[in-house]
Amino acid sequence: MEYRDLYNAKRELTGERILKDDAIPDNRYIMMVVIFIENNNHEFLIQKRVPSKGGKWATTGGHPKSGESSLEGIISEVKEELGIKINSPVLFKKAAGKNTFCDLYYLKGDIDLSDLAIQEEEVESVKWASIDEIKRLMANDEFNKGHFMMFNDCLEFIGQNKET
Repeated sequence: MEYRDLYNAKRELTGERILKDDAIPDNRYIMMVVIFIENNNHEFLIQKRVPSKGGKWATTGGHPKSGESSLEGIISEVKEELGIKINSPVLFKKAAGKNTFCDLYYLKGDIDLSDLAIQEEEVESVKWASIDEIKRLMANDEFNKGHFMMFNDCLEFIGQNKET
């Protein structure tokens, strides 16, 4: 059984937790983590989710398990979904939605797709995609809308941090 920690409105852990698929209680929040990995060709690593997970292209992300910090959670999600270990992603935005906090991470690095070991229960395929290609996928309703909105936040961050 997989548990998730619950937070209060101030992003503080409450000491409470719920099972992965349980409803989030009123006045409580869960954490979501998402990462944008950019290579030296200015392409982003995206993954096509399996049909049972929506079947659309998105970036890597998920929810930290109970006891994991946001950073530990994103490192775990990348390891689980892509089979690789990452180091030192940059936290560039903390966002909030209905009953959810979302931490957005960025990592610059060339990853050989042949080194990936995708989690077949969640990920159908992976590829490097240009900004224009991601925008086309979104225009054709083939990219997760929420992840696209976060992708725009990432592009804004990168524009403000050219040295990254």
